[in-house]
Amino acid sequence: MGLKLGLHESGNKPGPRLPGRAGRTRLRRMNRYLWLTLPLILSSCTAAMTPQTAVMPRAEMPKSDVPPPPETARTVAEYDTTSSEQRAKAKAGGGGATSLGRTIASLGSPSVPGIWMKTPLVSSIQQGAVLYPQTGERVRLELRPAGTEAGAGSQLSLAAMRLLGAPLTGLPEVEVFAD
Repeated sequence: MGLKLGLHESGNKPGPRLPGRAGRTRLRRMNRYLWLTLPLILSSCTAAMTPQTAVMPRAEMPKSDVPPPPETARTVAEYDTTSSEQRAKAKAGGGGATSLGRTIASLGSPSVPGIWMKTPLVSSIQQGAVLYPQTGERVRLELRPAGTEAGAGSQLSLAAMRLLGAPLTGLPEVEVFAD
């Protein structure tokens, strides 16, 4: 049973072509071009798949009395370097008398230590509080300007998300208060 050139056995559908001399030459040429362009194509794929995340250099990070996580940190507990005293102080009531509004928050960089929130609701570093209505938890923290437009969303530190009882992979809506 051999392959026929041209039309299919029924006579109206194109059928597979035998790789004759011209077909083999065309296949070799296509194969050569494929191998020449494949690295270029794959390099553009990896460039598009590489996440473009802005990491704040350590020199630009606000001063914190919380030590940074170790370079070998892999778990949530290893990244959260706040002490039990710092967590208790953050959970203590009070603070945040003036409501700044509500915002959607995501998890900020786990490598930045402390209990903080980067938000467009403030223009300078100040103390405040965040209320997560889902759990009723309120946490005192440092409010840091995000440098983005109002409504762009906020970022909460790993420690703050844990204290609020918010899902680390979620986008909780929180109410922000300033002292």
